[in-house]
Amino acid sequence: MIWYGVLVLAVGAERVAELVVARRHTRWSLERGAVEWGRGHYPPMVALHTALLFGCLAEVWLGDRPFTPALGWTMVAVVVAAQALRWWCIRTLGPRWNTRVLVVPGLPLVTGGPYRLLRHPNYVAVVAEGLALPLVHGAWLTALLFTVLNAVLLTVRIRCENRALDAAAAGALP
Repeated sequence: MIWYGVLVLAVGAERVAELVVARRHTRWSLERGAVEWGRGHYPPMVALHTALLFGCLAEVWLGDRPFTPALGWTMVAVVVAAQALRWWCIRTLGPRWNTRVLVVPGLPLVTGGPYRLLRHPNYVAVVAEGLALPLVHGAWLTALLFTVLNAVLLTVRIRCENRALDAAAAGALP
């Protein structure tokens, strides 16, 4: 279980790195007149993603969940792929990527990288990781609970982002 704890801590460290990047990008966006959308759903999103990490460790430890190699190693590969996709999104969006919904007036939509295939590829990474990270070590309750709650939250988040992007494209930012 020690190596699983290291994996979960590594994902947690990756989240901290995201927040550092997001803070820098927030400053960049605000300096250019960015408009923020959906402030209300941001704290629950942070809480849910934090709970995922704690839930993974708690369920494996308290529930004495076994490591099943066929499932576990497959899920490790999914976690790694999710991280690669997430950072591809961050690299593609550059200073426009953020954990918040910030739209800088006058900038065109990004259509390169993974955005040429999907409108919200980062959320594919979020969904994949949220399911795979707990299942690496058999934490199926955490995987199920996170997936259900994340689906609700992503419905709100994606609608918010779509409204923001549509308003930006129409030149109708508040």
